[in-house]
This record gives sequence, C-alpha cells and structure tokens, in this order.
Amino acid sequence: MALVSMDLRRRHNATVLASATEGDLLEFPRKLFSHWAVYIGGGQVVHLTGENDGISDGLGNPGTCFSVSGSNMDKAMVQIDNFWDVVKTSKVNKNNEKDARHRPFTRREIVKRALSKVGKVGYNAIWSNCEHFASWCRNGVKMSEQVEDAVSKAGIVGFLGIGAAILIGIAVSKSGRRNQTQ
Repeated sequence: MALVSMDLRRRHNATVLASATEGDLLEFPRKLFSHWAVYIGGGQVVHLTGENDGISDGLGNPGTCFSVSGSNMDKAMVQIDNFWDVVKTSKVNKNNEKDARHRPFTRREIVKRALSKVGKVGYNAIWSNCEHFASWCRNGVKMSEQVEDAVSKAGIVGFLGIGAAILIGIAVSKSGRRNQTQ
C-alpha cells in the first residue's frame, strides 16, 4: 500500500514539475508547515533553506522550531537546488494564489529576483521565512499566509483563554460574595 501511495505521489509531483513554468511558486506541504520555492526552469528551484532543512521528516530539529526548516537561523540561506532534492517524499503543489491580490512580475523578472538573493543568509520565522522570500520574488510583497493564519489562530485561542479566565473570575467572585452573605 505504501509503495502505491509513494508511486502516486511521485507521479503527481512529476505532473506538477512538467506543468511548472519559470517564476511559478511551488509549495511543499510538510507536517507542521509548508516549504516554498521559486521554480527557475530546468528542474531547478531557488529557496530559503538551511543545512538540515527537515525535508525528510517535516520537522527538522524540534529544538529549533523557530528556525528555518529546522536549521539554525544563521545557517539559513537562499540557494538553488534540484526539484527532486527538495520534494523528497512530500507532495508539491503549484501555488500562485497570491496573484489574485498582488500583481506578479514577469516570469523573467521573478527568476531574476530569486537569483539575485542566492547566497544571502538570514531567516526569521515571523518576518522572513521561505514563503516571504518566494512571495517577494513573484509579487514584490513579503507575505506568509501560514504565519498570518498562525497569528490569527493564536489570537483567537488567546482571546478565548482570556474570556474563560474572566468568566471563571466572575463566577468565583460571585460565589465568594454569596458565601460571605450567608
């Protein structure tokens, strides 16, 4: 069964690769996050990554969860890699959805922008991750929907937690007042 699944995934990835054109953004969903790259043609991608990028397990080193794909921030850099070396066993999707809100550069300009950053070191999970890099190359805007989603969810959870604490506090306070009047 696992071999069939791997074969289907590999065929899917080959189809995505065959349909990709220079400047397309490729999203590699992992267990906890998605990795992003810019397709530059010839089976090559440019992406912000690290030495131990967590590609094979989707987690990297849990001790560096606020690092680039499991690698220390100071070791993260923009580099060119073979598509198949990046995809490994994950499933890839072409994702140019940000084009609906932000006009993309020409394919030639997208590739030029990506290549201009090769060798640059730097990473921040909130402000400068692989999705920020890819969207900057294509759309000129550093944005990461997975960060926006995480911040939004954290805000909702935090709001609910504060609300629950307030309600518990009110209930305890009323209960204490009732006990004092009796």
